[in-house]
Amino acid sequence: MTATLTIAPLDEALTFARSLAGQTMGVLSYRDDQLTGVDLSALMLSPGEDAVDLINRLGQDAVSAAMLSGQPAITLPVSELDLPIKLTDAHIAVGTNYREHAEESAVTGSPFLFPKLVTPTASRADIPAGVGLLDFEVELCLVPLKPLGLTDPASGGLILGNDVTDRALLMRGVNLKDPQSGRGFTDGKSAPGFLPVGDLLVVPRDLDAFVGGLILQLSVNGVERQRAPVTEWIWDLNEILNQARAKRETVWSWRQGEARLAFTEDGAIPARTVIMAGTPAGTLFQGVPGKDRQSGLVRWILSGFRGTVVKHVIDAYIARSQARKTYLQPGDQVTIRVDRLGTLSNRVKAGNAL
Repeated sequence: MTATLTIAPLDEALTFARSLAGQTMGVLSYRDDQLTGVDLSALMLSPGEDAVDLINRLGQDAVSAAMLSGQPAITLPVSELDLPIKLTDAHIAVGTNYREHAEESAVTGSPFLFPKLVTPTASRADIPAGVGLLDFEVELCLVPLKPLGLTDPASGGLILGNDVTDRALLMRGVNLKDPQSGRGFTDGKSAPGFLPVGDLLVVPRDLDAFVGGLILQLSVNGVERQRAPVTEWIWDLNEILNQARAKRETVWSWRQGEARLAFTEDGAIPARTVIMAGTPAGTLFQGVPGKDRQSGLVRWILSGFRGTVVKHVIDAYIARSQARKTYLQPGDQVTIRVDRLGTLSNRVKAGNAL
């Protein structure tokens, strides 16, 4: 299966990739699982610089000119690509930001925020299967190139992400009376390997116009599971920033400690933070069926009314899902492909993420 996709023209956006050897490229085309572009090493002041450093130091016009300077193009297989830029380990994520996903998850009310605390991995990295219920979520992500202050509009580069989730761990921590609290989400979404990101960073000249033409798509073992225009979201990127700023003092429980959204002491969102804009419908989690609610009630009665009915319902759902292998299994291949944004293709590998 090839991964031919459209790359934005230079007058609309600059597209970058980085090889496993640390070579940053300005991307010109992406065909048959091979990427062709211009080596930008001559623009680097040090081996540690990447595309964010170049844009901040030189500006888009100068980098674009370098890509058009007539240098010989080079081609790399996408299997030799690393993360396109350096990223932080603390990110801002949005739950139920697409109505159909909220409906399939049986979550009412507005979207909500939570911290996702995990080191991003490359577009071909394995996803650890763990021992819970492994789920996928294709997401558009905004990456600020500079810190975003309290009044700054959305700006920066775009990258794809898979918001990998252990639904069992999430459900055992969630507040069912107030899912908008985000409780349990950081736990269920922050294990090592739970944030593979795309192989391209795309820096649009007009962010709103560029986002308007994007269609998110995810498949598992070649079967499409998610497809929707990005702009079917409830909160756009600017509203996500506004909501995050309003929550910058909020504390979430995480494992044995606490977590906050990614903000500096002066109230800015740090550069290189991954701001995840939510996922459309089609995830493996589709709410808890009535049969599991009934089974949980029976379990609760047979236990002598120990614990809560909710705990027994969740345990019943998890046990049935594991028995039927409803969720991702070792050997499954999760593939995300979005024109103008790149690809991810990650195999689920046996092993515990925690």
